[in-house]
Amino acid sequence: MTQPAEQIIADGIDHAGPAVLLIPPLFDEANRLRRSLIQLMRALDAAGIPSLLPDLPGTNESLIPTQDATLGLWTKAVGAIADSLSEPPLIASFRGGALIDHQGAACGHWRLAPVAGNSLLRTLFRTRMAADKEQGIVTTLDTIQHSAMVDGALLAGNMLSATMVAELVAAQPVDVAPLRSVTLGSGPDQLSGAALWLRAEPGDDLTLVQSVANDLIEWRAQCANT
Repeated sequence: MTQPAEQIIADGIDHAGPAVLLIPPLFDEANRLRRSLIQLMRALDAAGIPSLLPDLPGTNESLIPTQDATLGLWTKAVGAIADSLSEPPLIASFRGGALIDHQGAACGHWRLAPVAGNSLLRTLFRTRMAADKEQGIVTTLDTIQHSAMVDGALLAGNMLSATMVAELVAAQPVDVAPLRSVTLGSGPDQLSGAALWLRAEPGDDLTLVQSVANDLIEWRAQCANT
């Protein structure tokens, strides 16, 4: 189910066992991974596991202006959704979603390739620099960051407020428990699949979807039995 977060709050759902609350990547990475997240929800449904994928305030179908969004607002929205369910969900976050997944009741947490806010911000700044260069405008990371910290900035199609920029500079994933944190690769605590958030255009990878689904199903079972 995909709905604006402000509409999901207090609705709740009926199910046997904890639902999986999916927290997408932030900003342009969310666009590159959204199709795979929908495919993941279908894989979970096929296993009899309910899941939710909210539109964060200021994104997609949300009626809140993008420039009014903050990490604090997103964190409270995620927490309110988790608390509205009939039992604590498994909160599964992707990339920057790990920055806003720590409030609200949860039977456990699961994170894929969590990232610091400043790392996301620098990627957005570089994207802005490339766009400026195409228009014949010369900018640097320092000048873009200074302007964004004072007046906000349009970065990769997202109008970020100065408050959001300042929050991202300092943001780190918060320690939670129980937590399973995974990356992509072939070693321990690594899953098979492509890093779709690094691609220039949205895409999909069924290997990634299935490996994430399998890992979530196993971790959900462990969390539900503790």
